[in-house]
Amino acid sequence: MSVNPKYFLEQRIILVDSLRRKGIKDERVLTAIEKVPREIFVPADQKDRAYIDNALPIECGQSISQPYTVAYMTELLDTFDGCKVLEIGTGSGYQCAILSVLGCEVFSIERIEFLHNKVKKIFANLNIKARLFLGDGSKGLPEFAPFDRIIVTAAAPDIPSSLINQLKIGGKLVIPVGSRNEQIMTLVIRSSTNKYEIIRKDSFRFVPLIGEEGWSNE
Repeated sequence: MSVNPKYFLEQRIILVDSLRRKGIKDERVLTAIEKVPREIFVPADQKDRAYIDNALPIECGQSISQPYTVAYMTELLDTFDGCKVLEIGTGSGYQCAILSVLGCEVFSIERIEFLHNKVKKIFANLNIKARLFLGDGSKGLPEFAPFDRIIVTAAAPDIPSSLINQLKIGGKLVIPVGSRNEQIMTLVIRSSTNKYEIIRKDSFRFVPLIGEEGWSNE
């Protein structure tokens, strides 16, 4: 599909207005969404739907999250300029791009090699800075810990202890936790070495987190 780039910019502005009406208040997050070309992160046959506020299918049986979900999670994550963020599940790369535009130092891990390689090419073309890794995201990246923030873009049956242990004191983890069919968006705030607060928010639906501390790939 060949579309004038101005069209996509207009669609991003309309999308941001709709997200604001749906309750997203962080203007930094909304500005980042307005800057990142979501149409680049969806398959060619989905580009005309890039700015509909829905999740869309991508390769390898995965999906790119609904823009509202991306905005919701990013707002909940509460990043700051220079924030060191671990993302579990690079997927399409869209969430990672939003975090990078927000000025975060992003480490993102993906288990599917095809998606990992595709995102590397997209980021090179868009000059997006992030450190991309291939592996089991449920175990995090302990060699680069601790992190100020951790965001998990797949559904976990429980909060992986490995991820909590990779948070700085005062750090925050945002993760959907529940069954394979429905999850509760959960905010974890690490208050000390052995203490953390768990705040449960709204219901969502994500693809499963596959890995040693997630779901088995069956």
